[in-house]
Amino acid sequence: MNILILSAGTRNKVVQYFKKAFAGEGDVIATDMSELAPAIYEADRHYIVPAMRAPGYIDVILDICKKERVDGVLSLIDPELSLLAEHEADFKALGTTVIGSSYELCERTLDKFEMYLWLKAHGWRCAGSWMDKEKFFRAVDAGEVGYPVFVKPARGSASISINKACDKETVELLMNHEEGLMIQEFLNGQEIGADVYIDMISGEVVSIFTKKKIKMRAGETDKAVSFKDEKLFDLIERFVKEAGFRGQIDIDIFDIGGEYYISEVNPRFGGGYPHAYEAGCDHMKLILNNLKGIANEKRIGAYDEGVYMMKYNEVMIMR
Repeated sequence: MNILILSAGTRNKVVQYFKKAFAGEGDVIATDMSELAPAIYEADRHYIVPAMRAPGYIDVILDICKKERVDGVLSLIDPELSLLAEHEADFKALGTTVIGSSYELCERTLDKFEMYLWLKAHGWRCAGSWMDKEKFFRAVDAGEVGYPVFVKPARGSASISINKACDKETVELLMNHEEGLMIQEFLNGQEIGADVYIDMISGEVVSIFTKKKIKMRAGETDKAVSFKDEKLFDLIERFVKEAGFRGQIDIDIFDIGGEYYISEVNPRFGGGYPHAYEAGCDHMKLILNNLKGIANEKRIGAYDEGVYMMKYNEVMIMR
């Protein structure tokens, strides 16, 4: 059983965890467009590949799958998820399983406004969002929303180009400065992260890990503590089943006055996943089982509470 991790970047821990799970079972292969991506050196073998949007990129990845007899492939960056899903049939023809959700779902989660429209249409609590600033201003005048709000790219990640606006003038300035921006209601509550695995065979939610975020940095969880709430587990399971996700996903949620609001979904391993793993949720083993044709048993909330995660910087030296 060989697995290919695309766009490994700085996700050293993720590669290390896959190496541990696949030890004696198969090899872990990693790719990146840069020789200075430290995570690729954690793998059994690695490849330097063109940029994801370069012509012929997917053919390069398919060639690696063929050469390395790859059983499963996944990506650690958002834009590549849709590309993998779009070419799922090409990978399947090589005997390679794309570990992830459908093309439609990957595109929906990448576009935050489209995700908002889906959440609203299906009755899930979420932050009000507007692409049209005039509609937003009318909502303010009607008392439906107030300042501050966030102005952010509808299709973006890593908190790039996100700005907080406390008045109409700032919203006007930001919206006129760049295309593709949306206005999003500010949710004032406890931010929560959920690492979830949906079995690729049964379609059942088999693992959920939740943490209260204490501090954020560059769009990722910097410090957090694990906790459990059956009400939240039930909400996550219902949401995931209704949406139809598969494989590993990362959900951002807000607790506002005891009610849970869904903020964003990333259908991949999130930057804070090591917290889940170290607390007892080995999703790499779940992926390995699925690649072997084994459906995983349901073990929601099978982890320790009160486990703190504190990120810190490390270095890799190459000569």
